[in-house]
Amino acid sequence: MEKGYLLLSDGQLYQGMLFGATDICCGELVFNTSMSGYPEILTDPSYNGQIVLMTYPLIGNYGVDDNWNESCGVNATALVVKRLYQGPLPPGRISLDEFLKRHGRCAITEVDTRDLTLHIRRNGSQNAVIFPEGMDKQARELIKSFPSITERDL
Repeated sequence: MEKGYLLLSDGQLYQGMLFGATDICCGELVFNTSMSGYPEILTDPSYNGQIVLMTYPLIGNYGVDDNWNESCGVNATALVVKRLYQGPLPPGRISLDEFLKRHGRCAITEVDTRDLTLHIRRNGSQNAVIFPEGMDKQARELIKSFPSITERDL
């Protein structure tokens, strides 16, 4: 994993480690308090265009099976987790990291999700961008030009 960042439209910046597709990505940041069901959340059409912040501290511990998908593909733009599980999985399942790579979705781990959730709760959902180290300028330009949820045709 490589170092990455999560930048909110209000300027708040979080450092972490990238997984999944390690490209730059932008979307509306929202949080989800589920303890499980991350494959269903990522493939749920209602999360289209959103970066989903999982509040449960450990995500990925049971892997992903394509039979759990809520739709044909991944609808969430990206994922934010406190800690990504990277241990053994039951036969026939792939890791969350591999699942996101296959679907071209970026993600970041080792982020203070408690602080981030409180920030969103106090200030409301807002756009955010996940990006690798060295792409600060591009990330700031992207988040400035990215339309709010009310300005997009979903």
